[in-house]
Amino acid sequence: MRYPSFTRPSGRAFRVTLGLVVHGLNDGTPREPILRIAFFTESLPPLTDGVARTYTRLAETLNQQKIDFRFFAPVLPREADPWRNRVKKFPSVPFPLYDYYRISIPYAQGLQKALDHFKPDLLQVAAPTPLCLWAQDYAKRRAIPTVASYHTHFVDYFPYYGFGAFAGWGWNYMRWFYNRSHATYAPSPSTLAELGRRGFSNLRLWPRGIDTRKFSPSFRSQPLRRKLKLGKKPLLLFVGRMVGEKDLADLARAALQLRQKGYAFRLAFAGDGPSREPLQKQFPDDHFFGFIQGKPLAELYASSDLFVFPSTTETFGNVVLEAFASGLPVVGVNQGGSSDLVLPGVNGLLGKPNDPSDFASQIQNLLDHPALVRRLKAGAIKTEGAYDWQVINGRLIQDYAQLISKTGASPAPWPARKKYRPASRPAKAAVPLGPAPLAPVKTLSRVPAQPR
Repeated sequence: MRYPSFTRPSGRAFRVTLGLVVHGLNDGTPREPILRIAFFTESLPPLTDGVARTYTRLAETLNQQKIDFRFFAPVLPREADPWRNRVKKFPSVPFPLYDYYRISIPYAQGLQKALDHFKPDLLQVAAPTPLCLWAQDYAKRRAIPTVASYHTHFVDYFPYYGFGAFAGWGWNYMRWFYNRSHATYAPSPSTLAELGRRGFSNLRLWPRGIDTRKFSPSFRSQPLRRKLKLGKKPLLLFVGRMVGEKDLADLARAALQLRQKGYAFRLAFAGDGPSREPLQKQFPDDHFFGFIQGKPLAELYASSDLFVFPSTTETFGNVVLEAFASGLPVVGVNQGGSSDLVLPGVNGLLGKPNDPSDFASQIQNLLDHPALVRRLKAGAIKTEGAYDWQVINGRLIQDYAQLISKTGASPAPWPARKKYRPASRPAKAAVPLGPAPLAPVKTLSRVPAQPR
């Protein structure tokens, strides 16, 4: 492998590059850590969203590669997490629209002291919050490279909470925040394209992976199916936060339409949030598990028959990969990051966005054709094999080192706040992550779905 070359390196860049060259030599000689990285995020375990899961897997890779890191967040991971002592917790307040999340209140003196002592080579921020804004300012003062990871289409949530009129302002602010970093990592091609159209710069691809030791068809549990009194009824599963932006109202309407046609099935919801109570009243005979994880979640995935996911606001769709690994065909919609994963006729089907009738038709197609379901199950299992966390995060770490080597101690100029006007020509292609494009190792071609 070729490592980056550079001229007049800073001490930080020289140490990082030299560390990469000698990394893997195991002669027992104590060495300075290859990289020191500080992460700023509002979401870590015990939260169970995609951001927390992604950073959990990254922390595991960093530990394995002996890379020093710190997280600054409003929550502490579980006692069992081996990297819990690397997290500094900050005072926080509940997020007004959804108190499942908290917003950190950075107190500059203690935070700056901790960072000065740690001496990070790179800072990574995860959301446009006060904590992450402070981190960007600190990086600017200390001439430390900073990157951002884009996880959530926050502005797409505005209409669900009555703030649709402020979407333009929201995108202006998001673009300003992310463009202050040397690079912005987005999880899927569709998200990269969306951000490029909206004027985001320095975009790179950082997809997500799946741990096939934790999710597998082998976890299918007949005792669980008996406990749920399913008999021969198929179980349709949704996993995720139960909030408006997951478009659960579309799933509810689709389920009602199918039952009016005489289809017998049960719904299962693994998650919690404001939408749970009204859905539980609307579907009293279906199953609501709340937030579950570990073996109970793996058993529920594998014991289900279809995964139904109507969300139009995903940047990737971690739960879609978990469903694939569990052998479940996925019925999704042709919008957002999930549509990059679901290959119609290969591992699932895609309906029209925010169209409950079409979503119901896709489910009906599978309920009517068991042979198609079996074929899609086989395709789902093949798909998950293309998303290996170790490969994905290994390339990310290489990209960190290359970025530090190239930037040295010269931070990127910050953009001024200004109104964005969409360009008349297509946005520039995103920069692939690492020495090779960070994309699935294997690819599957899209093929037409079976006729209904």
